[in-house]
Amino acid sequence: MTSQSGRGSNSANVRRYNERLLLQALRRTEPASKTDIARHANLTSTAVGGIVESLVEAGLIEYSGRRLDGQRGQPASLIRLDPRGAFGIGVWLDCTSIETVLVNFAGDVLARSALDAVLPHPSDVLEIVRRDIESMLGLLSAAERERLTGVGIAQPFNLGSWLRELGLPADTFRAWEQTDFADELGRALSLHVFSENDGNAAATAELFYGHGRRCDDFIYLFLGSAIGGGIAIDGDCLRGASGNAGDIGVIPVPPSRLPSAPQPNGQWDILLSRASLNALVRHLSYSGAAADNRVDLQACIERRLPAVDEWIDDCIEALAPALRATLCVLDVPMVVIDSDIDGGLLDALVERLAATLAANAPEARGTFGPDAGAIGAATLPMFFNFSPRAGSPRRVGVKTQEVNHAA
Repeated sequence: MTSQSGRGSNSANVRRYNERLLLQALRRTEPASKTDIARHANLTSTAVGGIVESLVEAGLIEYSGRRLDGQRGQPASLIRLDPRGAFGIGVWLDCTSIETVLVNFAGDVLARSALDAVLPHPSDVLEIVRRDIESMLGLLSAAERERLTGVGIAQPFNLGSWLRELGLPADTFRAWEQTDFADELGRALSLHVFSENDGNAAATAELFYGHGRRCDDFIYLFLGSAIGGGIAIDGDCLRGASGNAGDIGVIPVPPSRLPSAPQPNGQWDILLSRASLNALVRHLSYSGAAADNRVDLQACIERRLPAVDEWIDDCIEALAPALRATLCVLDVPMVVIDSDIDGGLLDALVERLAATLAANAPEARGTFGPDAGAIGAATLPMFFNFSPRAGSPRRVGVKTQEVNHAA
């Protein structure tokens, strides 16, 4: 085991880095031949041949047949990631929900548990999550448990902030300000726990399993109870000094003109008070439509109630300038937008933003929808172990671990 990221000048680190390059090439092109991999990973055929055999032996990749496309000579053997090569468990803690997932090396969700409610006290959440994780571990064989890369926790780093803007009770979240949940969960389970801002975690999932397969640089936005974000640069997440780079939700914006919106104390408001599902729920409630959970909210969106369109207008009015300014600073070629809810909402937002941002960057729908935070959390330990460009995670609950061999 080692805590190094895989980069370095000695032969062991070079080989480990090349193994990660090969795995990344497979994520982007699988199934692929050795020639395909060498071209995409910019490695020699000799180097690829040796690495492929060692990764097959380690159980991280597997042969999946031969290419039958009319080429001359013997058909090339095709290689893909072995879905059973590694596993990750992810826990997403949001202000109004908890979700836990078990994900395999191919990014498939094998198990899921979710609670749609205002976040309870940390001790209650710890018991809920511990029970969910132990249940998911029971789905893995003893050999598969040895391939568990860890547990990822994705949550806003300041759960007790901006509660007035989100219309949430302050007393409920006071205990979270003094709680290191990842550390407590690691002690309760004796597992390696990786902690990350929820926007960065979801952006990591896009890098590892989603749009990152074809684009290394993008801005990621997730519209949930608040609005979160992440920044992908050169195949890794830009974290910043405090881990909150990409936190677009606190960008200053003019106050909302919706009658349902609370007025800020000063001249400016912040984006999450206008561009968030809590703002939509607040406006629906003001307009006489109940949306106490995600099912009710999606039903309101599907019915295209006038209050939904009113909120979309207000959301775009605040979001478009904030996003345009972010694009001017970062100069990335893509914006990825995902949401905790659909019902046509995401398409409407992307279409409206496209008209404003076409000169800066194209928009793309996110890959994972309401699972983005949880899959992002589950991706954290695998991204750290298997991405050639992964920096160190912000914090690790028990101790930093790297899976032996390619990890």
